[in-house]
Amino acid sequence: MVGNPANTNALIAQQNAKGLDAGRFTAMTRLDHNRAVTQIAQKLNQPVSAVKKMTIWGNHSASQYPDLFHCEVAGKNAYESVDDHAWVDGTFIPTVAKRGAAIIEARGLSSAASAANAAVDHIRSWHLGTAPGDWVSMAIPSDGSYGVPEGLISSFPCVCKDGKYEIVQGLEIDAYSRGKIDASTAELAEERQAVRDLGLI
Repeated sequence: MVGNPANTNALIAQQNAKGLDAGRFTAMTRLDHNRAVTQIAQKLNQPVSAVKKMTIWGNHSASQYPDLFHCEVAGKNAYESVDDHAWVDGTFIPTVAKRGAAIIEARGLSSAASAANAAVDHIRSWHLGTAPGDWVSMAIPSDGSYGVPEGLISSFPCVCKDGKYEIVQGLEIDAYSRGKIDASTAELAEERQAVRDLGLI
């Protein structure tokens, strides 16, 4: 699902097609992922190819959480390499989360080409697999991992192989990240309740 609100639109589709495998329904946070990769690469003067293990957690909205704590750039921890929490909190995260709106304001047009490219990236990773030692961001039905209620369609770090994806397990979540993930999860829960109230699921 690409159209906004992508996560909840995917949930609506999935809930109205219960005869299908819920795992076939995903929403795209790869555009956010790609934007986050570009931002950190530019910050550290590295090519985007040097960035690994970027994660977008949560909703495809302004509440999303681009996570540098597990990201690596040129083999080093991205958060430690930046060594500037104020930049991470006040510049990096808002820039990634609000990039689409900024592009519309600047150009008067949406970032449709970037979204199309991200959709290709999403399907390529899902179908052909992720690179060894790396992962991608995908909004998928939660299995309860990382405290995200089961059934919500939320973005997680995922590895893909043989046309299937799995959530990367065992990542340590610090208090700052926990707050960000919980805030985006709460927004997703509110959206789910809203579409329930409308009779859409």
